[in-house]
Amino acid sequence: MIEQESFAVEVIYALPTQQKRITVTVAPGTTCIEAVKQSDICRFFPEIDLKNVKLGIFSRAVKHDEVLQPGQRVEIYRPLIADPKDVRRKRAEKAKDEGRANKITGGRVN
Repeated sequence: MIEQESFAVEVIYALPTQQKRITVTVAPGTTCIEAVKQSDICRFFPEIDLKNVKLGIFSRAVKHDEVLQPGQRVEIYRPLIADPKDVRRKRAEKAKDEGRANKITGGRVN
């Protein structure tokens, strides 16, 4: 059996005002959460809760135990501040109240 060599992956976390991208070399079979721990990114962002953090690979949500492939980028997602559905609903209600949207259909008023 041929033993696969270690490979590089990126771990990235972004705030509105700053971001951090750390490249780590991992062994075959390394999971997403193991790469995040190995990157030691929590040293820069102590607010990251490793037990509950949401992770992704190239904008696709993944589980903590998903095994990484060479060249992948593990993205650490911040918690949502507001529910997108609630924000849209409030924006639509405001448009109706201001007369910018039809009160029955919700469509634009010409």
